[in-house]
Amino acid sequence: MIPNRRALLLGAGASLVATPIIADPETPPVRRPSEAMPLSGKLVQGGFIFGRTTPGAAIEVDGTALTQASATGLFVVGFDRDSPASTSIATVMPDTATGQMQVTTTPVAVAPGSFPSSRVDGLPPSTIAPSDPELLARIQRELALKTAAFQSRAETEDFAGGFIWPLEAYRISSAWGAQRILNGTPARPHYGIDLAAPQGTPIHAPAPGLVVLAEPDMHFEGGLTLIDHGQGLISVYLHQSRLDVAAGQRVLRGQPIGIVGMKGRATGPHLCWRMKWRDRNLDPSLMVGARAPDFA
Repeated sequence: MIPNRRALLLGAGASLVATPIIADPETPPVRRPSEAMPLSGKLVQGGFIFGRTTPGAAIEVDGTALTQASATGLFVVGFDRDSPASTSIATVMPDTATGQMQVTTTPVAVAPGSFPSSRVDGLPPSTIAPSDPELLARIQRELALKTAAFQSRAETEDFAGGFIWPLEAYRISSAWGAQRILNGTPARPHYGIDLAAPQGTPIHAPAPGLVVLAEPDMHFEGGLTLIDHGQGLISVYLHQSRLDVAAGQRVLRGQPIGIVGMKGRATGPHLCWRMKWRDRNLDPSLMVGARAPDFA
């Protein structure tokens, strides 16, 4: 459930800033354009934006409160594959002098992405359209595990220092966002970037974070790891043949987390690297080398 503006502001006051004055809900907010909000990122479908604003401010995306700035004012917002060409980022805080809600809005242009078609043949039919009742029950149990892990909201800024590639040597065998054709049947877009590498190649955490899921044998994903880098920005690693971390463990940038395999729905050894920000699928390769803006 998406928190409302008042709930976010109450949360901000409780944990990040001195007790704020909560605006009268009957008083209309004061809306104004941003004058100098520091922003950085990749403004493209599948990309993201980092920003700094008032610590604890609620962050609205196109009028909906989706996240909250940290104790240093840092926030991240993701743009999914089908993001519109323009979006609005707004910070929401009560004015401590008047108690009136202040909404500062920044318009952002989002460039279109380029998404090719990708064919994968030779997959076992059960991985395309499973029908066995026991298998379907297993898939539902695993879906519940993944859904719960994606709800993680670590109160960290582990994404702020940028990401590295999770493999030292690789070949991109399938681009992010490609329209997939599995055994000749069109499927949903591929929300991962496939990095082909020999079995046993070490996988390294591309940024610090908290491991929120580590399962060695998922039906579709094989060995699967999810790492929360803060504010709902979660990176995902599929098809591993061995996991070297456990749920609840903190990892550092460059730390080994597992090895490349071909378990689950895979026809060859590779790492499928994915990323989500809340319910939006992002291209993790766009995070490589990106850094949050400095303090204004």
